[in-house]
Amino acid sequence: MRRPLALLACVTALAAGACGGGGDGGDDPKLPQVGVKGDEEEAAADLGFPAFATKNTTRVGGADSTANAAAVARAVYPGTEEATRPKAVALVDSEDWRGGIAAAALYADPIGAPVLLTDGDDLPEASQSALDALAPTGSKEAGDAQVIRVGDVAEPSGLKATDVSGKSPAEVAAQIDAVLSEARGRSSDNVLVVGSEKPEFAAPAAGWAAKSGDPVLFVDRDALPAATKAALERHQQPKIFILGPEASVSKKVETDLRRLGTVERVTQIADPVAGSIAFARFVSKSGTFGWEVTDPGHGLVFVKSDRPLDAVAAAPLSGSGTYGPVLLHTGGAKLDTLVDGYLQDIRPGYRRNPVRGVYNHGWIIGDEKAMPVATQSRIDALLEITLVDTEEDAPSS
Repeated sequence: MRRPLALLACVTALAAGACGGGGDGGDDPKLPQVGVKGDEEEAAADLGFPAFATKNTTRVGGADSTANAAAVARAVYPGTEEATRPKAVALVDSEDWRGGIAAAALYADPIGAPVLLTDGDDLPEASQSALDALAPTGSKEAGDAQVIRVGDVAEPSGLKATDVSGKSPAEVAAQIDAVLSEARGRSSDNVLVVGSEKPEFAAPAAGWAAKSGDPVLFVDRDALPAATKAALERHQQPKIFILGPEASVSKKVETDLRRLGTVERVTQIADPVAGSIAFARFVSKSGTFGWEVTDPGHGLVFVKSDRPLDAVAAAPLSGSGTYGPVLLHTGGAKLDTLVDGYLQDIRPGYRRNPVRGVYNHGWIIGDEKAMPVATQSRIDALLEITLVDTEEDAPSS
């Protein structure tokens, strides 16, 4: 089992949360503290400012997705009483981004299961600690399961489990879809289809799945797997939404999908950062699918584009609290120009009293290797509500 990662107190406003320690061979960073006195040296930094929280952002600062998933689960489910404990927890292998994205839908009602990550059939310290604290109560809708095991993962003792398995990502996702349909008593009207070969285009699906409960099914770039076809047939002509360009899901597969339901492609953009912004703006022709975040007053989840399991870890933040889409970024010293421009487009404004305004909030996922503090500070500035002067400017109070 790989070296455990320490859980840190990163969600400063709640005096709870987590971030990962350094990698093998490195020293762990100084941890934010609770109960630091003001006359102590670097007291503000010791409390986690600005690296872990600013006025408009909160960082879940794990060094890997395992630590981030544990931190998010604890932030969403503090576990101090039964009402703040989940009914179930989904366990997914830390190498299985496809299973993780599909399992994100298990967070939505009626199951409410956040994802924790395993190291194969071992449970890392961060995940074990979170599972112990969460103490899932059991989901009647999932056969009273406390744990939903996705693939060949750890088997926690003393907890009732439901197993989801398959020989391919398509089969696993189809089985998760079946669990969701059984839990709801019906199949969903909407289905999200992503490519199984390019995680950077599929990652934003995790946030939407957690918010909506719409299943995520996988296709190959040029082929429709039998398991995915059978799952779509069970939905009986659903509304199918393709997330990703033709490099991820080809025109041929799109044509095949049209025989199984109505099809809309969310975006043709071949850049994952731009694609995540397009998905954040998207709303379907029917108005029943899509974030449609084109104005102020939303949560936003920032994930590095080459860390798809961070999107899975953060999915409960998209599906609760301030709700909001996953925005990908490249992790550079400066915020990506496209993300910068999008945040300016949806920046909150007020004319008379900011107390009556609407606000944006950003969740930063990962440590400073995922996003430097300077980039977080830029995001904080762009999320700040600002005075506007004319009727043509941003919505205001």
